[in-house]
Amino acid sequence: MAHQYHPDKKNNNPYALAQFAEIKEAYEVLTNPVKKEHYLQHRWYAQSTGKKIKHQTTTPVNVLKQVLELDRYVSRIDMHRMDHLGLFTHIQNILSDQTIDILNSFNERDINKDIILITLKSGRVLPFRMIIALVKRLQKLAHNETTAKKIDQFLRQQRRMHNWERRKIWIVLIIVLLICLGIFFLSQQEK
Repeated sequence: MAHQYHPDKKNNNPYALAQFAEIKEAYEVLTNPVKKEHYLQHRWYAQSTGKKIKHQTTTPVNVLKQVLELDRYVSRIDMHRMDHLGLFTHIQNILSDQTIDILNSFNERDINKDIILITLKSGRVLPFRMIIALVKRLQKLAHNETTAKKIDQFLRQQRRMHNWERRKIWIVLIIVLLICLGIFFLSQQEK
């Protein structure tokens, strides 16, 4: 398989290169006893819990499928009870630095744009500090001005919402205080 998918034989086709990287990784795991044992333990654990191990070659289409699956999951869960750190970690795992490098090597700008927009939609429920980290990660993937503007627009909108949430309690307290003072002064005038 290494000969079949070698980049030299496939004219540096990014899909063949991704497949070759997977073959190379599998070879390294099989020839290294520590990595092989770790893989077998992980596989055994997944089978014992009834989970299926899904490992796909990192291609733009497969990453797009993962973010679409993530978006469906986020749209069904209660935002107030969700594990924000777990969601953020999952997004980081899907869009790791290595994955972003691979996506950039494919140069599939339309698919990358879809990945970015769907990830932003899914990430809107995260706390602002996590959104900042998410945006920094997605900016590495944006290679056209339109997508970069959408990311910036999303960040500005989230910053406004964050600032409103921080100030909202103080505004409510001031309004309540003013109402109480108004009632107090009105009751003093009636006496």
